[in-house]
Amino acid sequence: MIVAGVDEAGRGPLAGPVHAAAVVLGEGFDVTGLADSKQLSAARREALAVRIRGEACAWAVGVASVAEIDQLNILQATLLAMHRAVAALDLLPGEVWVDGNRAPRWEHATRCVVGGDATVPAISAASILAKTTRDAVMRDLALTYPGYGFERHAGYPVPAHLEALQRLGPCPAHRRSFGPVARVLAGAQAGTEPPFKGLGPGISQT
Repeated sequence: MIVAGVDEAGRGPLAGPVHAAAVVLGEGFDVTGLADSKQLSAARREALAVRIRGEACAWAVGVASVAEIDQLNILQATLLAMHRAVAALDLLPGEVWVDGNRAPRWEHATRCVVGGDATVPAISAASILAKTTRDAVMRDLALTYPGYGFERHAGYPVPAHLEALQRLGPCPAHRRSFGPVARVLAGAQAGTEPPFKGLGPGISQT
């Protein structure tokens, strides 16, 4: 039976899209080194991502945009990204194993595995692909919208990001529905916080 592992990256950040990956490793894949992407160094993640893309039977990445996150909410946008990832696979999986306790509504037989990114190799591989793909997108956004430090924190609400958000105001890559961003926007409308100062062109919301 063909089993696809699925995991996401980017539910918690204040900026950028959310990504999900689906991976079918195949019986001959060497799972040595696969682990929860958050427990790996950036260099190790990148090296493993190259191997996964080159040696897995099938893999795909799905994305939900900032606009979709704000419209649907982050959970539904994450499930949408997962659905897109599995739909893009070259192989039709007989079963899909999803990290966590929520999965999209789809036609696939599904198993939710809490902590699966650390225990199920196919889910670990999906975690690595989702994380490395999203990190690359955030590095690109850092060039479009300098000053926020997206290349360092990938949009997570670390103190340096919150300080930049207060100082510069939100940019088009920020999720308006997330509390810290919404509060800065509310302050800008009240004339107490800076609006976005236009640090670059708008990003595509596709």
